[in-house]
Amino acid sequence: MRLPRAWIVAVLSACLGALVGGGITAIEAASRPWRAGDIRAVAVAPRGPSPRVESDEKTFEFGTVKVGGSGTHEFTIRNAGDAALELAKGATSCTCTVADFDKSDGGSANTRLVPPGASTRLKVEWRGKDVGRFRQQASVITNDPRQPQIFFTVEGHVVPSEFTVTPGVFALPKLSVSTGDKATAKIVTYGSAAPTLTSLSLDDPTSAQFFSLSSAPLDPADVPASDAANGGFLISLEVLPGLPIGPLRQGVRAVLRMPEEVVVEIPVQGSVSGDLALAGAAWDSSSESVHLGTVSSRTGAATTLFLTVRGPHRALVKPTVRSTMPSSLQVVVGEGKPVGSGNVVRIPLSITIPPGSAPANHIGTTQAPAGKIVLDTGHPDSPTLSVPVSVAIGP
Repeated sequence: MRLPRAWIVAVLSACLGALVGGGITAIEAASRPWRAGDIRAVAVAPRGPSPRVESDEKTFEFGTVKVGGSGTHEFTIRNAGDAALELAKGATSCTCTVADFDKSDGGSANTRLVPPGASTRLKVEWRGKDVGRFRQQASVITNDPRQPQIFFTVEGHVVPSEFTVTPGVFALPKLSVSTGDKATAKIVTYGSAAPTLTSLSLDDPTSAQFFSLSSAPLDPADVPASDAANGGFLISLEVLPGLPIGPLRQGVRAVLRMPEEVVVEIPVQGSVSGDLALAGAAWDSSSESVHLGTVSSRTGAATTLFLTVRGPHRALVKPTVRSTMPSSLQVVVGEGKPVGSGNVVRIPLSITIPPGSAPANHIGTTQAPAGKIVLDTGHPDSPTLSVPVSVAIGP
């Protein structure tokens, strides 16, 4: 019997091995799922025009932010594609992080449509809440098929404030023209050195004669042992009788060195009551002022207030107008009449902005201080009544 030639055996063996190996590979492929690393994903470019979202900066380091302070940063988002890029504000990782699109670019704070080649800005604001390191994210949803969501990160470190004030205001709810009141505030400092108080003053010197200020270093027991507090001062405020009726417009200013100079401002809140009170449609009791708003110089405006007077000196009150601001503001005092049993007298005050008045802005801001009506009342305890007026006169 003749044996097969060696080369025929070799060819048959190779074919048989290939068939067996291929079969095993096919069986493994069908029975074993793909795992990461088996293949390398390749992004497939979308067909036709499409947007492409790009941003050179996706992380911003705030540095240090004081507790209660905030930092703001704007990230630029570009559309490098050839179709309109649709953006929508996504979620943020913390309630103290706010992300809005810049409204100056048009559109709303929540959505934005960016044409090809154009860009927009995302404003991210973060408020210091807890001492320590922070890292927060804000997301933006896009219609870019390559990147349907893009994340922007802000990070930094929250440090204790240079000082805290407890309470934050001098509250004086029991004031009257014949009685005073007292209040205190505690300043705790967190500087690199123990503080020194270099000056203590009032914001409005015109009424300084009715206020008395004093200070004393805090007792060590009143300085918190934690949070790196290193000292502080107890500020005492006393209000003397004689202030005019109406809201207090005063503040306390303390200048500290620790070792850098730090200014602490503490508002004084309260209202002085007495036998005189105002009422009427234009009277704003929350701000204790006359609110006329914006008035056209073509038409002018008019309203009526009522000055009510009670107490044993009510018959002596015969108001006269000392001054007004703006100067075009006219006030006519009417005849006082008893109300009810006669324990209260009501006096009408007719207030007019005549047509043709010159433009003026006394709306009641830092740049545009409120106007006022100053009355001489004749009351022995409240001889002068100054009434704030919020008004802007336009064309």
